Amino acid sequence: MPNWEDLKLSKREGKSRGLDLNSRFWRTFFTLIAAALIFAGPTYSVLVLWRVLDLDYALSMVSGLLLFVVGFAFLVLLIKRAAIS
Repeated sequence: MPNWEDLKLSKREGKSRGLDLNSRFWRTFFTLIAAALIFAGPTYSVLVLWRVLDLDYALSMVSGLLLFVVGFAFLVLLIKRAAIS
């Protein structure tokens, strides 16, 4: 059970248990994830779903578009939180 007083104190002092987007590692990691979703998602995932897994072409294209939208939304979120500029 967490000690609520310590948690309140750590929030007041600016410490949190979440991810620090000001860290160079996390900014780089999340930017690479967003770029992979934007560029590799619509191309390679469509190819793998369509050719390798023998999924319907339209369904694989929709999944590629969905990955693109998720990656783009993630990139916008990173820009809004000033993790990247």
